[in-house]
Amino acid sequence: MNKDCELLIVGGGISGSIAGIAAARAGVKTLMIEQNGYLGGMLTAGGVGPMMTFHAGDIQVVRGITGELIERLKEKGFSTGHLFDTTGYTYSVTPFDPEGMKSELEQMFLQAGGTILFHTMLADVSVMDKKIQSLRICNKSGLSTLSADVYIDATGDADLSARAGVDCIKGRESDGLNQPLTMNLRLGNVDIDKVRNFIRSHPDEFPKLNGDTSIVDRSERLSMGGFVNIMKEARKRGEISFDREIVLFFETNNRGEVIVNTSRISGLDPTNPSDLSRAEIEGRKQTAELLPFLRKRIPGYENAVALYSGPAIGVRSSRQIKGLYTLNEEDILSARKFDDAIACYGYPIDIHSPGGEKTESRHLKWGDIYTIPYRSLINNKIKNLITVGRCISSTFAAQASFRTTPGAGAIGHGGGAAAAAAVKDGKDFDKLDFKSIKTLLIEQNAYLKG
Repeated sequence: MNKDCELLIVGGGISGSIAGIAAARAGVKTLMIEQNGYLGGMLTAGGVGPMMTFHAGDIQVVRGITGELIERLKEKGFSTGHLFDTTGYTYSVTPFDPEGMKSELEQMFLQAGGTILFHTMLADVSVMDKKIQSLRICNKSGLSTLSADVYIDATGDADLSARAGVDCIKGRESDGLNQPLTMNLRLGNVDIDKVRNFIRSHPDEFPKLNGDTSIVDRSERLSMGGFVNIMKEARKRGEISFDREIVLFFETNNRGEVIVNTSRISGLDPTNPSDLSRAEIEGRKQTAELLPFLRKRIPGYENAVALYSGPAIGVRSSRQIKGLYTLNEEDILSARKFDDAIACYGYPIDIHSPGGEKTESRHLKWGDIYTIPYRSLINNKIKNLITVGRCISSTFAAQASFRTTPGAGAIGHGGGAAAAAAVKDGKDFDKLDFKSIKTLLIEQNAYLKG
């Protein structure tokens, strides 16, 4: 069979996009298929923002192509760059404009020499002798076939890996439940100064701040989680019907515009099409409740206008592949350094309870850095496939740290470098000399010091 490309990537979210840029810049003929009409995944299709966090203490540990993306957005006015996190939860947040993100990711990939097929989904996989032979895809032309030398699963839900026969787990180990889904709500015309004043004068509404409301003055954009008593009363009055203990919002790149990350849809499986459809419907119902509640109860939101919800439901967790190494909670909290590290990270373990009643956090020591091993991206079932993003091999708790977008971008960079090495060396992923992967990552300015 004639190959359509050397590398075929399924999924153009942050992880797949960074992987594609890394491989294409290394001279690999790269084709990406994406179900939407633009790149960015949850950052653009799910209304997720800001990106958090690129840092561990004072050190920016997510650099490379993901870091370059932010610098390019800053130059064009589409991002403020990295700012102090005024929620007090982590080190930094990075607001951005989603329209700018769509354009910049696309241009970076195309300028590197990559090719994109938008509005295209994976339909089936053909496997022989532990290797993917081809993919069946579906788009406006109907069903057709594509083939490559190596493949990257950047679907976020391990769709390609699972269909190719890679063993996967799904959800919490005790009961198989996933973290709740969220429909984000973007609002404009919010009086941020009035919100800041309310926070300063009502510290009891923001217990995570431990009485230090001066934190609201440490950043040019406001991020905050709280309003706990107001939220509790709203639930008692029936103004809010779902189980959420706080209002969580983030001011975007544009002043007075916020992303409200407060809806919570529990007990559904994002890999089940019926459940996913129900989640979209329930998410819009919850955001419809949030808007009048915010206008009525939260000072500064009186004249807020809805810009959009979603556009798609936000997914935190689903499948994880069973790779050659399963990253676990102790690896993260002990800041473990692996010899085959393809990325560094410092975000806490952040579990939105599958039951919906709370959010559980376990933080690393201030400034600690953990690493993500290459072995967690590859498996022993399919030799020419590597998996990137939030669905690499890990436990449920460990995934709750690296699932955030800077981590997913850094993992994608590692996967893209490995794919380039596999094409150039003509070897299966489990037979690669890790030095060739590390060399390319360092050439592309990734941070691997750990």
